[in-house]
Amino acid sequence: MVKKVITGNSAAAYGVKLARVQVVSAYPITPQTTVVEKLADFVANGELNARFVNVESEHSALAALISASLGGARTFTATSSHGLALMHEMLHWAAGARTPVVMVNVNRAMGPPWNIWAEMTDSISQRDTGWIQFYGESNQEVLDTMIQLYRICESKEVMLPGMICEDAFYLSHTVLPVDIPEQEAVDKFLPPFEPAYKLDFDNPVSVGSLSMPHQWYMELRYKIAESMENAKRKIVEVDREFGKIFGRSYSGLVENYRGEDAELLLICAGTMASTAKDVVDELRNEGVKAGLLRLRVFRPFPNEEILRLTQNAKVVGVADRSISFGNQGPFFTEVKGALYGKGDKKVLKNYIVGIGGRDVTTTTIKNIFRNMAYIKEHGIDEELTWVELKR
Repeated sequence: MVKKVITGNSAAAYGVKLARVQVVSAYPITPQTTVVEKLADFVANGELNARFVNVESEHSALAALISASLGGARTFTATSSHGLALMHEMLHWAAGARTPVVMVNVNRAMGPPWNIWAEMTDSISQRDTGWIQFYGESNQEVLDTMIQLYRICESKEVMLPGMICEDAFYLSHTVLPVDIPEQEAVDKFLPPFEPAYKLDFDNPVSVGSLSMPHQWYMELRYKIAESMENAKRKIVEVDREFGKIFGRSYSGLVENYRGEDAELLLICAGTMASTAKDVVDELRNEGVKAGLLRLRVFRPFPNEEILRLTQNAKVVGVADRSISFGNQGPFFTEVKGALYGKGDKKVLKNYIVGIGGRDVTTTTIKNIFRNMAYIKEHGIDEELTWVELKR
């Protein structure tokens, strides 16, 4: 094993190389560009035996990969923000055609006004397209999840596309020590992609043709929903097996950090979880029963895990780095749905935080826990708070 000090974008590229991806296609957009620049270097110097397809847009990049995947190739792309929005139509096509394309999305705010810093609105907006969504906390997790994701997406009981999301600049451009697994070990963990059906001159099949209302469209949508449920089990299995082989695992769909007996339980995703863990440790030393659940996977949503892991909490706070205009934070509404009508009624509160890349500091997280402690003693003040909003 080799240890390197690299960015999250480089970690993603090393994960793609180790997965022996055969076709790469992407269009540059800040802060994703260095992912595919690194891959272009790998292809140019012979370290990765892949076809690098240059295209004129993100829409075309994903269209090229859907075709390549239908032909039986392992595929990869990377994008961010407006690039992901431009892919929207093809995201549906990738899921509907059951092509296990994998991408990195570097979470970046949507314009206008222009803002290139971290926010999750871009990927959250794609939650209903049929893509599996992971949210990374560290550069190491980005690399490891890349390898895991191919194994999950290409399994016969799943066969869906997937993305691993990195917070812009917090991961994409920040260097951290990363263990690069040995190629031989990855090859044993991740076998070549062998789809049950593919475009083949000797065995022709038809893909993506018309389905009338009385035919199979509804049943095909049901099969996607069923495969998402299968993915929940597969994610846990693959993460557990990865841990046995490589010595690192990430708790499947949800990471439980000191949450077993927590009365004040915060739920969040991405890099702010690292800050929150430090705050939890500090509060624990002060005798406060604080804990954290990190959403590692957003689609499929871990309803059962959220219900089980929040059983002992008095107050559950949910921190969203995005907002569904006209309602609340997307993570919050999903958590509410998971808990609705089940078990003891808990006090739930939504914190909108870090929008447009605004720093989420230890002070920010401490103030959230202070508010949760106030709610525990005095009852809910308001269901949603924009944290550190200038007025």
